[in-house]
Amino acid sequence: MTQHAPLAVGLDIGTTKIVAVVGRLDEHGKIDILGIGKSKSLGVQRGVVANITLTIESIQAAVKTAEEASGLKITEVMVGIAGQHIRSMQHSDYIIRDDAEAIIDVTDLEALKKNVNNLVMMPGEQILHALPQEYRVDGDSNIINPRGMYGSRLEANFHIVVGQIASIKNIARCVEQSELKVGDITLEPLASSDSVLGDDEKDAGVVLVDIGGGTTDIAIFKDGIIRHTAVIPFGGKVITEDIKEGCEIIEKQAELLKVKFGSAWPGENKDNEIVSIPGLRGRAPKEISLKTLSKIINARVKEIIESVVSEISNYQQNDPRKKLIAGIVVTGGGSQLKHMGQLVEYLTGMSTRIGYPNEHLASGYQKELASPVYATSIGLLSMALAETMEPMAYDPNEIVLPESESAPEEAAQEAVLEEGAPEQEGSTKAKPRKDPIWKGFVSGIKQWLEDDDIE
Repeated sequence: MTQHAPLAVGLDIGTTKIVAVVGRLDEHGKIDILGIGKSKSLGVQRGVVANITLTIESIQAAVKTAEEASGLKITEVMVGIAGQHIRSMQHSDYIIRDDAEAIIDVTDLEALKKNVNNLVMMPGEQILHALPQEYRVDGDSNIINPRGMYGSRLEANFHIVVGQIASIKNIARCVEQSELKVGDITLEPLASSDSVLGDDEKDAGVVLVDIGGGTTDIAIFKDGIIRHTAVIPFGGKVITEDIKEGCEIIEKQAELLKVKFGSAWPGENKDNEIVSIPGLRGRAPKEISLKTLSKIINARVKEIIESVVSEISNYQQNDPRKKLIAGIVVTGGGSQLKHMGQLVEYLTGMSTRIGYPNEHLASGYQKELASPVYATSIGLLSMALAETMEPMAYDPNEIVLPESESAPEEAAQEAVLEEGAPEQEGSTKAKPRKDPIWKGFVSGIKQWLEDDDIE
């Protein structure tokens, strides 16, 4: 690994937890995790910021822990976005090229995408992603990449992801108020897919089901292209609430019951299997039947899976060409429920596995990071590193060079190295960064923040 490997930070703002992960690529292209910080998410409900102050405090706590673990100062982050306000749609658009004798290049593709981004949305909505599916050139269809071809009419089908402007601004505000810079923003199921899905699965056709605390995110891939996305407003927290109400216990006890003894398969437990819970303030202990517990969990999980099946049907629409050969990959905290994979496979009739985000991690990582809980966090970090972002974290002990008006910054750095100054891991120069698809949108968010009167 070189001393100048670019650093990046992924920030997962979830309903139950907020995670900050610092890392960089090693010489084998694997992710070397330098530090991780986690805090309880206090101000987020179903993926949407409900309390600005509490969310800022939770972000700061997670980032501080990650800084202490890595010995680096975090200044810029890749942020994930989800929530029940996210919806998707299909749209076709085209452009007429001025010179049909010139080959199609990236300028034409960007012009076509610009047309799509100018679509009029419902009041308060903003296009987040415009993801091209197949292209058509002068009537020739099913073209994956038209660059280098000739033609006058360039068309494409787009999968468009739309979100509420207010929700996005609130997330951006929380990050900015935590003294962090929003480097980029991406849809969380896209990030999760980057960490747990293989290219062969995406090509064969696969459904990613990320069961988080507040929402369940769905992403469907076919022929290596994302075809469908959806957000179901149910997650692990709703299961906990059901246990709390059904067993008449407090939320903390309900969560512990779910994690330690919970099962998605109701027939697994016997009638005489009972767990005792301490009573409140001198009251007698409460006995909970594990069979009753699994029935409560099963009812809610079945509801979530039925919503997943509905989204798969919306995508396929009885088209045999859209068959998802690779089946379903379940990830997120909710996937850790016992027998979750078996239940999903039973109810959907599709082969199912649990997705672990350890495929892209360098050797020597903490075993905790291989948990599906960190699928989105690792995915955000992976996407940030793939975009060769500028270093987002800097060594506190880094050498600070005095500003010089007569010589450029590069020349000053070369002069220091010639004098034999030691290289600092955090003071690296990044590769030239290509503009991400979110650049314009992120710039808009920053402008909103500057225009707003923030007290």
